[in-house]
Amino acid sequence: MIFKDLSVIVTGASAGVGAATARLFADAGANLMLVARGRRKLEAIAEELRDKTHVQIRAMDVADPEACVNVVKKANFEFGRLDILVNNAGMHARGDFLEVSADELTAMIDVNLRAPVVLTRIALPYMKENNAGAVINVGSLAGRTAVPGSATYSASKAGLRALTYALSDELRDAGIKFAVVSPGPIDTGFIMSDIDQVSDLTFSQPISTAEEVAQTILDLCGNRKIEQSMPPASGVLTTLTYLFPWLGRSVRPMLLRRGKREKARWKARQRQAATGEKEKPAAQAAQESKGG
Repeated sequence: MIFKDLSVIVTGASAGVGAATARLFADAGANLMLVARGRRKLEAIAEELRDKTHVQIRAMDVADPEACVNVVKKANFEFGRLDILVNNAGMHARGDFLEVSADELTAMIDVNLRAPVVLTRIALPYMKENNAGAVINVGSLAGRTAVPGSATYSASKAGLRALTYALSDELRDAGIKFAVVSPGPIDTGFIMSDIDQVSDLTFSQPISTAEEVAQTILDLCGNRKIEQSMPPASGVLTTLTYLFPWLGRSVRPMLLRRGKREKARWKARQRQAATGEKEKPAAQAAQESKGG
């Protein structure tokens, strides 16, 4: 797909997958409306990309419906059109259901599901004017199968996935592409800055880079896929555990052991990066992780 001079909104654009996606779109010549809560980080990424393309920023909370309306109108006004919406902003308050506050549970639904619904609803009329466009949602493997300890996050991403499939069918004659990327763990601050709170089960799956997910987002704008799991083998696993819950329960102890080892390795790398110490053997790192 040729992105030159197309207009793109990216939420959660100040870091991680959102920032990586913005960079790839900028390299391809697209005009960008970058959205996130923190203005300082948005300004930094915008300054980095303005030599390549036209960049606007909007510091806002995507859970605010009025702000969502305004940012879509602003993008269309600034660029004269709206072609692509990337619903990337996400929130995960980790912990067992009864340990997470009601406010945090509500916020996860608001950011992960309600905001994409509102933004998509506001953006679609502009895309329909051109009889073209794309809405790419950033889901999760957690949205493909139930994940204990992440019940509400899993539910929000499952809803986002269902929204994608439903709109793809409902608006199949509108010329607008709907797709969802469903990655497992990603090497970004979303996970790595909160590593002690992330479940061992998460680390049982191969870790993607932000750049790999970003490239998949761009690819989904132009190919015929509705969904891309990352990595594909993990997509197969989540399908099987969704269809056969007993299988998920059976393999979970093995996955938890694997995840605990991988999590220990990542924590060791973090310590090495922070202190300059040599990376410890995996077995030693795993043993030390038992205490924390």
